[in-house]
Amino acid sequence: MSVKRVLVIAGSDSSGGAGLEADQRVLAAHGCYALTATTGLTAQNTLGVQDIFVVPSEFVRKQINAGLEDIGADVVKLGMLSSAETIDIIAETLQTHQVPSIVLDPVMVSTSGSQLLPEDAVKELRTKLLPLTTILTPNIPEAQLLLKDSGLEAPEPADLDGLVQLAKQICAMGPKAVLLKGGHLPLTKDLKTTQNPQEATTVIDILHNGTTGETSFFQTEFLVSENTHGTGCSLASAIAANLALGKDMTIAVRNAVRFVEAGIKTSVDIGKGSGPINHFHSIYTMPFAPGRFIEYLLDRPDVQRTWKKFTHHEFVEGLGQGSLPLDRFKEYLVQDYLYLVQFARSNALASYKSKSMDSIAASAQIVLHIQREMALHLDYCASFGLSKEDMEAHPETIACTAYSRYILDVGQSEDWLALQMALAPCLIGYGAIAGRLFSEEKTLREGNRYWKWIENYVADDYAEAVRLGSALLEEHVHKVSPSRMEDLIKIFVRATELEISFWDMGLSDKKI
Repeated sequence: MSVKRVLVIAGSDSSGGAGLEADQRVLAAHGCYALTATTGLTAQNTLGVQDIFVVPSEFVRKQINAGLEDIGADVVKLGMLSSAETIDIIAETLQTHQVPSIVLDPVMVSTSGSQLLPEDAVKELRTKLLPLTTILTPNIPEAQLLLKDSGLEAPEPADLDGLVQLAKQICAMGPKAVLLKGGHLPLTKDLKTTQNPQEATTVIDILHNGTTGETSFFQTEFLVSENTHGTGCSLASAIAANLALGKDMTIAVRNAVRFVEAGIKTSVDIGKGSGPINHFHSIYTMPFAPGRFIEYLLDRPDVQRTWKKFTHHEFVEGLGQGSLPLDRFKEYLVQDYLYLVQFARSNALASYKSKSMDSIAASAQIVLHIQREMALHLDYCASFGLSKEDMEAHPETIACTAYSRYILDVGQSEDWLALQMALAPCLIGYGAIAGRLFSEEKTLREGNRYWKWIENYVADDYAEAVRLGSALLEEHVHKVSPSRMEDLIKIFVRATELEISFWDMGLSDKKI
């Protein structure tokens, strides 16, 4: 596998928390190779910038040429650019080398409030670099400064719609995409603005793709922390790394947002002022941040295809539209009851194979949830004329036997974590399916005989079971090796395929 190369053209931070120093740590954490071209040297610490030495623009040109003519770059990340002359040189040089992707962090003001880009350089950045940029990552003040420099009005965004409008305005100035960072406008849990900082819980970053016209939202927790030095540098470098690794724009940005979020959450105090984030929270033995395995798992192309077939199956859509033939649903209910018996056995086996009291208790709670679900299931089946005795007298279909015994076999032949992965598609999938059907406008509610099924799987009790099962996976998967993770994902995919067969069985007149 060839290493991915990112050229960083930016200033140096003598305190190590931002600039080239932070960029290189981020790229290393993502497994990328970093080249650098230094535009300026700073004398700074966590309290602020004391002085800046601007590297002569011709020397910046030589650094860029030296790196690109020899090693080359898959992505170029631009940070502090120091002067108008430097910006002119960079634009000219990058056009000559035809770099595939450019991530531009328009560093104009430091976290501590110091001016880092002279006013005469703002116009050069706007006119020379924005048209070359793949993705621009301004915060709100930087976006407003760019608009004002172009003679346009730069209103203060007051809500989410205002942020979107501001992102679109900046995107119209030339970059292919804009990620407008929303940290200067934290929102409440209802995504409303507030005058009381204590009510702020959420930050929304806005990605507007000028090529596709799509706008994406990335929601993170509003974190009250002194340790935010270098967040802008780190975010842009994380995006550059993900683009170099072949991620599409949306996933690259989301991964980067999660990376920085975790970096703030796991930071430690360094210095007397605004300290750096933790760039090493996930030294990448794993390609996902802590607590984000399931998100990563379901984003993988090799999982996504199978997962979509499962969660958007024709049987599922029939439930949502109320169009599924009643005899097919009754057959499914019988087999689902028989499967739940084996599902409970599997979770009981997971409890037995657990090595910590917390894991034992969590698996036991899931078994108790299944017991409660069985009581609801029996009541629900009774409304369709199906008694417990009738269902227990009914033979399992091949699909039901294959799926349930596969899980038990994994539990017997593999470890506790493998069994959790085999159980996960059913546990997580039913919650995801019901959640989607419950929220979609096209789902039939009035007169839908299957609406109660949907409600059962969005109920608090089931949501808690999903939370417990997901938390168990998140806690333990991050501790395994990459090769072990790949083996576990294969188990997840196979169990999902057997879930699909279960839906197929529900549509078939044959007892498959």
